[in-house]
Amino acid sequence: MRDRRCGFLYALACGRRCVGLTSGLALLGGLVAIWLALPTAASAQDAFPASSILATPLIAPTEHPAKSHAESEITVEGLVSYGNYHIFASGENCKLYDAGIEYDRHTWGHLLGSRVDWVAEIQPMVLLNQPKEMDIWGNTLTAARKTVPGIEIAPIGIRWLWRDGKAIKPYMMAKGGVLVFAQKPLSNKTTYENLTLQSSIGLEVRINERFDLRLGLFGDYHFSDAFIVPVNPGLDVMNATMGLTYHLHSKRQSDAH
Repeated sequence: MRDRRCGFLYALACGRRCVGLTSGLALLGGLVAIWLALPTAASAQDAFPASSILATPLIAPTEHPAKSHAESEITVEGLVSYGNYHIFASGENCKLYDAGIEYDRHTWGHLLGSRVDWVAEIQPMVLLNQPKEMDIWGNTLTAARKTVPGIEIAPIGIRWLWRDGKAIKPYMMAKGGVLVFAQKPLSNKTTYENLTLQSSIGLEVRINERFDLRLGLFGDYHFSDAFIVPVNPGLDVMNATMGLTYHLHSKRQSDAH
């Protein structure tokens, strides 16, 4: 009986030793694993600093190209006629003056080395100086004269501009619109409303980066009622223009930037 009790106690003591040895080995293995992992973590921190992680955005910003503006300009311009001729009209012995604002925008690319622009104009002051009495064909009946005021809107136009961005730029232009007078022009048998067609050639001369001087060397200004009524004398005048051009966007400004 005593031998059995001693054997049991001996087995229990051996079991406790094995458990203690196994636990010790497991703890030692865990400490070794932790010690081996520390240099790897440290090297990883050295390779990727915290500051770089914070500095790197989660979503890369999208780069948008700078918007390019079409070349465009505004011109304040005046017109003075200096003679009549008969092209599409029979009226004569009249003078025409006007002042207006024109907008030019590069819209239709290039043709024969020129920049092709869309042109629109409003002339809030048009003055027609004519004989006080004229027959239905526009012939003078009296030496007395009168001035007939009007207003014009010309939304349809085209301009060919050469040497874009240079100091001296030749151009050709054509514009069409509607001219309304306060009185019936040329004859009391015509209409208040008239169609217009303008054509001109000239130069734009640079003043500075923003401003040019426009010189319309020669132009033709035609208006008539286009036979809305049976009587249509109409008028063609030779004219010259002068204006000040302000560049909203231009080639030389884009080159400067």
